[in-house]
Amino acid sequence: MIPQRIIAAKREGEALEPAALEAFLSAYLEGAVGEEQMAAFLMAVYFNGLNDDELAALVESMISSGTVMERKGWPGPRVDKHSTGGVGDKTSLVLAPLAAELGMVVPMISGRGLGHTGGTLDKLEAIPGFRTRLPLAEFDRVLRAVGCAMIGQTEEIAPLDRRLYALRDVTATVPSLPLITASIMSKKLVEGLDGLVLDVKVGRGGFMTRTGEARALARAMCGVGEARGLAMTAILSAMDRPLGRAAGNALEVDEALACLRGDGPPELRALCIELAAEMAVVGGVAAAPDEGRRRARAALDGGGAMERFLRLAAAQGGRLGAGGGELPRAPEMAVVGAEADGVVAEIDPLALGYGVIRLGGGRTRSAQEIDPRVGFRLAVEVGGGVGRGDPIAEVHAATPAGLEAGVRSVRQAVRVVEESVRADQLPLVIDRIRCGIPSPWSAASNGCR
Repeated sequence: MIPQRIIAAKREGEALEPAALEAFLSAYLEGAVGEEQMAAFLMAVYFNGLNDDELAALVESMISSGTVMERKGWPGPRVDKHSTGGVGDKTSLVLAPLAAELGMVVPMISGRGLGHTGGTLDKLEAIPGFRTRLPLAEFDRVLRAVGCAMIGQTEEIAPLDRRLYALRDVTATVPSLPLITASIMSKKLVEGLDGLVLDVKVGRGGFMTRTGEARALARAMCGVGEARGLAMTAILSAMDRPLGRAAGNALEVDEALACLRGDGPPELRALCIELAAEMAVVGGVAAAPDEGRRRARAALDGGGAMERFLRLAAAQGGRLGAGGGELPRAPEMAVVGAEADGVVAEIDPLALGYGVIRLGGGRTRSAQEIDPRVGFRLAVEVGGGVGRGDPIAEVHAATPAGLEAGVRSVRQAVRVVEESVRADQLPLVIDRIRCGIPSPWSAASNGCR
């Protein structure tokens, strides 16, 4: 196998033999293919894609590069959720304990910030002491004790995907349908799941900006899952505005805690309830989404989901109370006021996502340390009226210079116009795509395989 020939073939749009692609990927893991060569290959895939056989070979190489978790012997269905990433998306912090409260076992393997979007691991690590790097044996112990556990990839878990994930982040090859499909599904398939719900973001703040391409991604991932017998649902949800009011790691944890207390921004709560309901259906613990929604609301409002999240945090070393007072706070804060009377016509999630990076809350290179304290907290929503001087957002920064950069990002993101406008936004839930495979825990199977 000559790496240059593999790269050149994909650059020219040729189909690779699965065995040749698997050999190339194996050589990369062994150090016989360099980072620069893999970066060139990823760029070729970005432009030319992968066919079904190549995608299957990539997924199989990612899965077989590490350990696959045991699927049997658990007290309930193993169900997870994965988001394709968006600005302000902190749903995983709510859903892991919420789904566990509904009777599921949630082995969640998450990622770090990717491009302009935040990462679940970065949010969790904003909690003092919270450990996301657990060996699988300890991950298993937390999962059995709490009903959910949240970690990042280790050398044991799809190490090929872990390395490619970091390289995609810094080579601008993130928004590639086959690479996203393989990355997400390999991490989920090693979890030994019975069911999986995907949250595919659509809009400027996500990686899929158009509904058609988001639907294609959802169907591709469902196809990979269906081929391996996994019960799945994909939800297409709006990312033409930030989800919730907070963007930035510690600020988003604070907002997730508010949701777990039965409060928080209405759209965040609504989406968490929808995703939890679908998890309950694919896991076979609810007969229909309406039942799942009812139970999810009760778990949030009754405090059960919050109590379980605090147990999860403590089990993984975190120091956290329900009020979030232990979270780190930025030393600099400024309130940005409206420059004129008017109506909020747009809140650009992309501008806020890159604004968090400028403040130091995201990465421009793979090994970069980030500042969990920085970010934005919005005070307005699209369609709302403001008067001159009214607050539109808070900027939380590490330095006075960062504060100035953050203010500029807010001005760029929040567009206020004089005339009345109609809020032309995507619906929160745009579409659902369900796989036809029933959960092995459903009533029809009597909980047996």
